[in-house]
Amino acid sequence: MLIKKLQHRMNGLAQANLLRQKWIAQSPTGTHQSIASSDQAISDNHTLFCSNDYLGFASHPDVLESLREGIDLWGGGSGASHLISGHMAPHEQLEVMLAELFSQFIPENRCLTFSTGYMANLAVMTVLGGSGCEIYSDELNHASLIDGIRLSKAQVSIYSHRDYEVLEALLQKSNSDMRLIVTDGVFSMDGDQADLSVLSDLAVKYDAWIVVDDAHGYGILGEVGLGSIETTSRLCDRIILIGTLGKSAGLSGAFVIAHQTIIDFIFQTARSYIYTTAALPAISYALLTSLKLMHGPEGKRRRAQLRLLEGYLRRSLSTLVSEQSKFGVSITKSSSPIQGVIVGDTQRAIELSSGLHALGFRVPGIRPPTVPVGSSRIRLTLSADHTIEDIDRLIEGLQMLFKKMR
Repeated sequence: MLIKKLQHRMNGLAQANLLRQKWIAQSPTGTHQSIASSDQAISDNHTLFCSNDYLGFASHPDVLESLREGIDLWGGGSGASHLISGHMAPHEQLEVMLAELFSQFIPENRCLTFSTGYMANLAVMTVLGGSGCEIYSDELNHASLIDGIRLSKAQVSIYSHRDYEVLEALLQKSNSDMRLIVTDGVFSMDGDQADLSVLSDLAVKYDAWIVVDDAHGYGILGEVGLGSIETTSRLCDRIILIGTLGKSAGLSGAFVIAHQTIIDFIFQTARSYIYTTAALPAISYALLTSLKLMHGPEGKRRRAQLRLLEGYLRRSLSTLVSEQSKFGVSITKSSSPIQGVIVGDTQRAIELSSGLHALGFRVPGIRPPTVPVGSSRIRLTLSADHTIEDIDRLIEGLQMLFKKMR
């Protein structure tokens, strides 16, 4: 009966054009990669516009050398959870470095590292939501924040995307003595940013704290790459910051930085921290090198190059999409390396993604439930290692496919 019911549900997903496909990379992450589908014997070389390796540090020689050195010094796995025997010197050094980087924005802080951003978000939301906080969550927040909120069983109010007037109206009605505003820093599907200045004003006015998941802002935004909070003109000190280390930093892992009392409480009570094996110490060791690069002259140079590419892509897409607007095509209002091209219908998103794949580009089609019904799209992400020529070829391919889709 189980198999039959699951197959029935799979058939429903197929009919709605919502089945996902596994792609197998046959070469390291980069702007160009050899890729095969799970049923394809031979892989083809593609230009990737879907990686989160925004600064190209996943293939940086200094980072790779540090990873090899970390394995030589610290071996393979950590062997246990952080609270048993798995918390090693590189883990601690990484936490100290991150805490110091953000000390000017989050006073009296401490840092806790996790194996993934998903686990970090589960930890923060289940611990704080489960402590009696009322939660106010942007409707387009990442799935891991949403799952953490659901697991916390906290009272939650969802406000329309970046609609801070609605958020304030909800806060005005609150009788709770603990309020938590939850938002992405950079929203992962649209590429737009939360207004942390407005949220800071609301947090102070209504005695709330702000949880910022800056997975797609950290390393990218700001003069030294500290992300959304570095670019905020009016930032309160009631910030609980979550960031990932598998995107701009080029490796893997995540961190939470907040007032030391909050971090201590998460350390003592978060199940997704306590009951899991600590990350490989070699990764933390290599991250020390990656973060020095990211927040130094090398990172600044790569961010400048990324900004240049972002502007060029958006101008090129704006020109192209203006010719397609009568066919229901639009682009998201992005201010990041993430750029959505909305086509509306799931089938059109699949056809556009497949057409680009045939032309030598890897650009995923994004469909519900990842995005709202009626807003299916292709999602482009840029790396500092892309070239203007890469973008020109992509635009030419899109132009050809749009003509066919009419």
